[in-house]
Amino acid sequence: MPMACSSLVKLNASSSQWIAPQSLNQSPGSSSRLATRRRVSVVRAASYAEELVKTAKSIASPGRGILAIDESNATCGKRLDSIGLDNTEANRQAYRQLLLTTPGLGEYISGAILFEETLYQSTTDGKKFVDCLHEQNIVPGIKVDKGLVPLPGSNNESWCQGLDGLASRSAEYYKQGARFAKWRTVVSIPCGPSALAVKEAAWGLARYASISQDNGLVPIVEPEILLDGDHPIERTLQVAERVWAEVFYHLAENNVIFEGILLKPSMVTPGTEHKEKASPETIAKYTLTMLKRRVPPAVPGIMFLSGGQSEMEATLNLNAMNQSPNPWHVSFSYARALQNTVLKTWQGRPENVEAARKALLVRAKANSLAQLGRYSAQGESEDAKKGMFVKGYTY
Repeated sequence: MPMACSSLVKLNASSSQWIAPQSLNQSPGSSSRLATRRRVSVVRAASYAEELVKTAKSIASPGRGILAIDESNATCGKRLDSIGLDNTEANRQAYRQLLLTTPGLGEYISGAILFEETLYQSTTDGKKFVDCLHEQNIVPGIKVDKGLVPLPGSNNESWCQGLDGLASRSAEYYKQGARFAKWRTVVSIPCGPSALAVKEAAWGLARYASISQDNGLVPIVEPEILLDGDHPIERTLQVAERVWAEVFYHLAENNVIFEGILLKPSMVTPGTEHKEKASPETIAKYTLTMLKRRVPPAVPGIMFLSGGQSEMEATLNLNAMNQSPNPWHVSFSYARALQNTVLKTWQGRPENVEAARKALLVRAKANSLAQLGRYSAQGESEDAKKGMFVKGYTY
């Protein structure tokens, strides 16, 4: 029977071979028995290591961030419904084509997270969306989790499913052209969070990250701390530090290459129902404090989620965090905060496509400037100032 790893010891500091401790004292005549013992080694995505680091650095390039359009078909349907369109594949294709074929998008966007349907789709002219992205030096990414489900034994909390079959799916996504992945799990402050929920979130993210790297995909690590609640910003900081400490512990336990990952954290803000609203400078102070306490400088990029902030809020907060040098590339991975005005401008009408593309470039450029610490809110539209928070939001 195979021996448990906990009963093995390393031969020497430079060796990757492990043997049972009692075998170290065996007589010379027992070498044949030793040869039959299982040898165990730690594998660290060696075949993809250089590519993973190169991909992560490419996405974390100055003045650029990620466009997240990985909404499930159901969620995309809600977006389309808001402008009076039916949730059909043709309408989803039309909207995603508008976004992904916008000329000049690659100047501000370095990566695009796609839903599985989109990864395999083409334009109405037959050109693969993946190829459209490559032409603008935008790295294609893929959402790989299977969504949130109730976590038994917790305080009405959730866990993220999708590890079953992830290796084979990731290999297929790589063949299709994806080079990074996203897995979103959530932590709720009003629900605790419980130790069980935090550990489950961290362990699931770590297993996903390890499997992704083993198949050539840079994992985006995203434990979203939901904005729901009436707690102060200090409470958010406390929970964020706890969650990220657990996440990095399990990432290390799973031999994840830190130089080949990206993070997608929530900004440290008060709960949406808290009586006092924090300024961008305060949010930047608390968020950067948390990151400096928990995130190793080996990690190349911090790509923030917007979490229901208004388009302008998300950009102002990002700009505030880039007023002085950081150990990592501090940028954005926005969905609603890049798309909200675009969708309202488009309205599903072909004659509005060009205006909608211009709206996308306006938001992308604003966040590009924020990544460089040069953004000004002067001249922003009223739509950009409207909050988009939805309690218990799901993708």
